[in-house]
Amino acid sequence: PGYIKGYVPGVRENGGQYTHTAIWTIMAAAARGDTELAWEMFSMINPISHGDTPAEISKYRVEPYVAAADVYGVEPHTGRGGWTWYTGSAGWMYRLIIESLLGVHLEVDKLRITPCLPKAWKSLQIHYRDRDTDYHIRVDDPSGDGGRTSIGRLTLDGELLSCDFIPLIDDHGDHRVEIELQPS
Repeated sequence: PGYIKGYVPGVRENGGQYTHTAIWTIMAAAARGDTELAWEMFSMINPISHGDTPAEISKYRVEPYVAAADVYGVEPHTGRGGWTWYTGSAGWMYRLIIESLLGVHLEVDKLRITPCLPKAWKSLQIHYRDRDTDYHIRVDDPSGDGGRTSIGRLTLDGELLSCDFIPLIDDHGDHRVEIELQPS
């Protein structure tokens, strides 16, 4: 098969966790509304999960605050991370968290929030800065069902908006946004 033959079994693209594709799989689960699976898989690849005990650190052997491109899957290297600082996995993981899981999407002068929240989360807060203006956003899921949601109610500085996005205006102000979700 070429390039992949250069790696021993369980290393890089040849088995174990290949982080780019793991992230894309989680993005797909979130996009189809399989929230619990998306968050479960995210916790599996989260670098913090590989370094939360001294035993895990000794196995992982790379920085637990950096996304590894891969985690090896065959002895004697099982659980060891590889290719940390020079991988694109960190950028993809950032997009996974911000866009796919928290549902934050910037569209020029509009901010859409369509989170994919686990059932355990009843709310979240986002502090968003657009140029010289701050938006303090509280998102509540009163149903507690989790899953893919849409905006049921949106207020900006106490005023009810009839749109499903936050209009961004660079007025150097400090704005309060409250979003109540409903199942999609």
